[in-house]
Amino acid sequence: MFRSLGEVIEKLKAYPPMRLCVAQAADTLVLEAVRDAAQQYLAVPILVGEKNKILQEAEKIGFSLEDVEILDCPGPEAPMVAVKLVYEKKADVFMKGMVETSAFLKAVLAPDFGLRKGMLLSHLAAMEVPSLERVIFITDGGINIAPTLEEKAAILQNAVDAVRALGYEEPKAAVLAVVENISTKMQATLDAAILSKMAQRGQITGAVVDGPLALDNALVPQAAVHKKIQSPVAGKADIILAPEILTANTLAKSISFLAGGHMAGVVVGARVPVVLSSRADSAYSKLASIALACLIKRGEEEC
Repeated sequence: MFRSLGEVIEKLKAYPPMRLCVAQAADTLVLEAVRDAAQQYLAVPILVGEKNKILQEAEKIGFSLEDVEILDCPGPEAPMVAVKLVYEKKADVFMKGMVETSAFLKAVLAPDFGLRKGMLLSHLAAMEVPSLERVIFITDGGINIAPTLEEKAAILQNAVDAVRALGYEEPKAAVLAVVENISTKMQATLDAAILSKMAQRGQITGAVVDGPLALDNALVPQAAVHKKIQSPVAGKADIILAPEILTANTLAKSISFLAGGHMAGVVVGARVPVVLSSRADSAYSKLASIALACLIKRGEEEC
């Protein structure tokens, strides 16, 4: 169990650096994170995009690119050029730079050389929360807008697989709803109950799953005790599966911008983890996202 994103970064230092391919790297915050990852021997960067702009942005932060590989191409072509490197196994992890998310994901899903492996792609946010003594994982606040029950099962399995790759033997997953009681008037509670049963029957594997659980009794032991909830997950959840994108996105951003927390974000379910952080995220959050993706990749290789 990680207590902070700093622990994720420290754990990665025990491994050789991975090859990090950055699509349209001409962005100061992205380059700050890439510089820090390179200086801490977490990653070997490969920068893709408009070379002159990349050099200009790097100069602003004192980042020498003398020994860094740069593939010069027009900005709009950068995602496709970068994803081909990963597809051809010339890079290990793929990162979004200064490019629209839609164009970035279009490259990830390209039919000829994209990174799809038949599973649903989903976003996983690792959150460092000041009021908790552990990192929690929230999904899906970035890809799937209003997932069906079947899509929720795939999103949850993606999250479980990624968290297990990080070293969690059997993570605890809470399926979020407003209340912990099942109500036919609230679809989220019905889906949560079904997902919990699916996990019991082996249709979702690798985690202890329970729901519906409200946010407080999913994360805070005292809240679960107060409501007399008997559950191996209540108060101890590692993974929070939100009912739709708005809930997950708002929860993650509230932790980051209102509660003094930090977020690392990746896309999971592809051939390799994909670093997909918000353009408003700090350089530290982007560095943590790089470390998270690289550590997931390491864990997948060791499985």
